[in-house]
Amino acid sequence: MSPSSRSRLLELPAADRPRERLADAGAQSLSDAELLAIVLRTGAAGCDAIDLARDLLAKSGSLRALARCAHVELVRLARGVGAAKAAELCAAFELARRLGRTRGERPRLTDSQAVFDALGPGLQLLNQEVLQVALLDTRLRLMRVEEVSRGSVNESIAHPREIFRPAISHAAYAIVVLHNHPSGDPSPSEADRRMTRKLAEAAHVLDIRLVDHLIIGDAEAGRAPYFSFKEAGFL
Repeated sequence: MSPSSRSRLLELPAADRPRERLADAGAQSLSDAELLAIVLRTGAAGCDAIDLARDLLAKSGSLRALARCAHVELVRLARGVGAAKAAELCAAFELARRLGRTRGERPRLTDSQAVFDALGPGLQLLNQEVLQVALLDTRLRLMRVEEVSRGSVNESIAHPREIFRPAISHAAYAIVVLHNHPSGDPSPSEADRRMTRKLAEAAHVLDIRLVDHLIIGDAEAGRAPYFSFKEAGFL
């Protein structure tokens, strides 16, 4: 930190210093910018860490959009974010994604809301379209999640044999298929509908239950953050 940035931070009241406030009131009391400032640790010439964090949030548009940025995008996003700071941010966001996939008790994925609660947030943070298959036991408890396909922002193509291969390998009783739409709109395309029909046919032949196929997006203007083919009557 430059001497001027350090002196600016020290001049702030203790209540306005993120680390001190975190220690006194807990991390939940801090704003997104303050939490980011702690991860960044230092600012840049002419601005402190909080200013830099606010700049990052403003230029990316939101915390979720910032979390989707790749390392090279973070370096280009704001003056003062070099390779080291970008790596620290990428690591923090990836830890959050992994924590979101971790459960002390295996959740039962009996309906679309349970699936979204358990697996949706991690997919919402991705800037590529990714197709995953959740493997379930006879009680519809989550056994594991396998990534099947990682495509461009616009499409993710996977043959049913690739989707059901992990279920066969791990002797799963049932599966849930999920993929994200990085655009935020979870509305199914015609390709999504065709794939779901093929999956339903393959599930019948293989005697593996297809519980649902969810498309994960973002909640916006009253729109649900996901589309469930089961709820829509396709399964």
